[in-house]
Amino acid sequence: MDLTNHFLIAMPSLQDSSFKRSVVYVCEHNDEGAMGVVVNVPIDISLTNMLEQLDLERSLPVTQAQRLEQPVFNGGPVSSDRGFVLHNHGGVFSSSIQVTPHLSVTTSKDILAILGSDDSPEKFLVALGYAGWDAGQLEQELVDNHWLTIEADPAILFDTPINERWQKAVAKLGINAANLSIDKGHA
Repeated sequence: MDLTNHFLIAMPSLQDSSFKRSVVYVCEHNDEGAMGVVVNVPIDISLTNMLEQLDLERSLPVTQAQRLEQPVFNGGPVSSDRGFVLHNHGGVFSSSIQVTPHLSVTTSKDILAILGSDDSPEKFLVALGYAGWDAGQLEQELVDNHWLTIEADPAILFDTPINERWQKAVAKLGINAANLSIDKGHA
């Protein structure tokens, strides 16, 4: 089963501090493993501040500058010094993976230089780090009941308040989050 363009929704029993109550957008899943970005755990830095630290600040009209006043996310425990930009299409960048016809992940710095401008993708989020699984590891975590899966919904990814993303993703499955057990087990 290919989980590319799916959400992994952490079960309440998953207590790992990197993934507790997380929603992971799976960018790539194949026989060699999986790679995704946590999309609901902000870190204490805004995109504006991050761009300033990278000497990429620029003068934008107020309406465009407001788009940069979003948090940067903790994308996962792997390569936490690398940036990952999930975005709808717009522009050609030197290092992008097209996940779907409408969504890409870009790791090159050239996208950062245009975020918020007229040339920017309309919708985007920036994360530091990613979540990675070796071959068979994610499949075993699914068997062990660590994750629920559902096809990704761009509305949850880009338009849902951060603190509601886990609940909204669970609700898309037709499940009341309050009914999820923290106990592991198999019927």
